[in-house]
Amino acid sequence: MTPITEVEGRRVALSNLQKVLYPESGFTKAELVHYYATSADVLLPHLRDRAVSFLRFPDGPEGQLFFTKNVPPGTPEWVTTAEVPRSSADGPARMVVVQDLPTLVWAANLVTEFHTHQWLVQTPDEADRLVFDLDPGAPATVVHCCEVALWLRERLAADGIEAYPKTAGSKGLHLLAAVRGGSSERTSEYAKALAVEAERAMPRLVVHRMTKSLRPGKVFVDWSQNAARKTTAAPYTVRARRAPLVSAPVTWEEVADCHAPAQLEFRANDIAPRLQDLGDLLAPLLEPGAATPLP
Repeated sequence: MTPITEVEGRRVALSNLQKVLYPESGFTKAELVHYYATSADVLLPHLRDRAVSFLRFPDGPEGQLFFTKNVPPGTPEWVTTAEVPRSSADGPARMVVVQDLPTLVWAANLVTEFHTHQWLVQTPDEADRLVFDLDPGAPATVVHCCEVALWLRERLAADGIEAYPKTAGSKGLHLLAAVRGGSSERTSEYAKALAVEAERAMPRLVVHRMTKSLRPGKVFVDWSQNAARKTTAAPYTVRARRAPLVSAPVTWEEVADCHAPAQLEFRANDIAPRLQDLGDLLAPLLEPGAATPLP
């Protein structure tokens, strides 16, 4: 019989809690659900009011991985959903919006990564986030991403935009900034222009085009994640990788001092101590008035 737990007055079914999702470390589904529940205070503000795509891996990272964008079958009636515009001729989609702890625990039981758009469901025509996904092509690593991130930080600062870094939770780095006054299309154009500038400034290190043949040994500055239809791994989500790695906020000092990829690898069990010491390093993105107009 599937156990039922009560979360803030909502009944949430939890299944297969003893299933080992990450054989290398023995990390179980129960530990995944516990991680999300105990990280809710910092995770939920970054999910709230955003349509969520789930990258599901119910049998662990070595099993089947699949994206769920539409509301999954069996979703409880109390889960908030929103109609989301999309470019296809099929009309708008209906997606989950993770507004509270019961929804977070329910979604965690699906075994998922959380991916969000760079806009709020109330204002889908206006981007409120600028994102750069720095993706290293082997033999380049996150160490090289850090060099590019520092350049982008200074370039954004020249336009009055403050950027905040987090690990991708895989092999790269993400930069986030709070912006206002622009559509996703305009934000993408701005991000692309900076990616092109970065390539001109560091031609041996940076590429702004996705063409795979151009990427070995370089950092791909993916500006396209700002497109309205795209989603990016949310802060604090656990990734479907070889270990329960987290897309973890980091300090600029950690970025500047990174000399080996392991320095910027954080597992689920590392996050609580970091939060105790550092708090939510991305909290400034949520502050009223933090958003900067696009140039």
